[in-house]
Amino acid sequence: MIRGAVAIFRRDFKKFISNPFVIVFTLVMPIMYLVVFGNAMGGTITHIPIGVVQETPPYNDTALFKNGVEELRHYSAKKDDPRLFDVTVYTSEEKAKRALENAQISGVVVFPAEVSTDNAIRLYVDSSDYMTPTLIQAGVLGSLQAIHATSSVLVNKIYGDITYIQFFGVGVIVMAIFMTTMMGGGIALIKDREMGIHEGYLVTPVKRTSIILGMIMSGTVRAFLSGFIIFMVGVLITGVMIQSAEDFFLAIVVILIASVGVTSLMVSIASRFNNQQEYASTTAFFNLILFMTSGAFYPTIGMPDWLRWITVINPEWYSVHALRSIILRGQGLSVIMPDLTALLVFSILAITLGIMTYRRTLE
Repeated sequence: MIRGAVAIFRRDFKKFISNPFVIVFTLVMPIMYLVVFGNAMGGTITHIPIGVVQETPPYNDTALFKNGVEELRHYSAKKDDPRLFDVTVYTSEEKAKRALENAQISGVVVFPAEVSTDNAIRLYVDSSDYMTPTLIQAGVLGSLQAIHATSSVLVNKIYGDITYIQFFGVGVIVMAIFMTTMMGGGIALIKDREMGIHEGYLVTPVKRTSIILGMIMSGTVRAFLSGFIIFMVGVLITGVMIQSAEDFFLAIVVILIASVGVTSLMVSIASRFNNQQEYASTTAFFNLILFMTSGAFYPTIGMPDWLRWITVINPEWYSVHALRSIILRGQGLSVIMPDLTALLVFSILAITLGIMTYRRTLE
């Protein structure tokens, strides 16, 4: 029994040390988790975009408005920290609120005009971002204290009280899509190759392009079903209310397009590998990078610049942003159209890459 166990150990260990790719990723992954996870979750949120405006009719800019805007532009929570806000002055309250509703800014500070009766400052915040509203409120109060203003602040959370489970629940939908397509589309492609099925296709009328597209379609269906189920279960668990049938339909469209994009990426990666160990190591790395920078856990505005740029090419970020816009904010197609466009472009590029890589592997 011992000799048999030793023989199995030697065989399996030799397979491990004969694959430097797996060894490197085994050693690198803990370091990557430390660097990426630590910076993605532990960053200080600064440069929050907010709008400021004096309420109508602004016959003249009041001293409170002038001093308040100047203080907000330079305010920081601690002495050596970067400034907390990026301030945009709007000419009307309507324009400022429209920018807030379109997610161009995270808050609006409305200063009272000279004819104001209560002299109260109104603060409107995007409560769907969960963490930034508290920082905005604290920053505004700190700025007013710094200029010795005595005006009261009336806070309006335009999307109501959003809990963390509702904020994070949107990200879980995208996680389900990634995990399903990683286990389905990618590993299925490699298993077929290990069994010699793909080599058999070379003498049949089935083109290599058809193989990739077929695997993507199959993986997309599985990923979509997984995302849809998690979406429905998540709505029940978190208590989020879908505001209209249009919002429900848009959420389904986003889940479908996200499934296409993520599945295309995983199949294009899998087309380059011949064994499941290398593929599993690579997908673990991509899972870390993509999900941590998707904004599912923590607002991307709190990440350092060197990590935040990844969101530009991260399909999961566009998926999370689009779903959060629909589910938590009730926003329509005009707001999420850039996200859908980015996902479609990404899908086309990933499909093309998968076909090109697959051909190079076989030839």
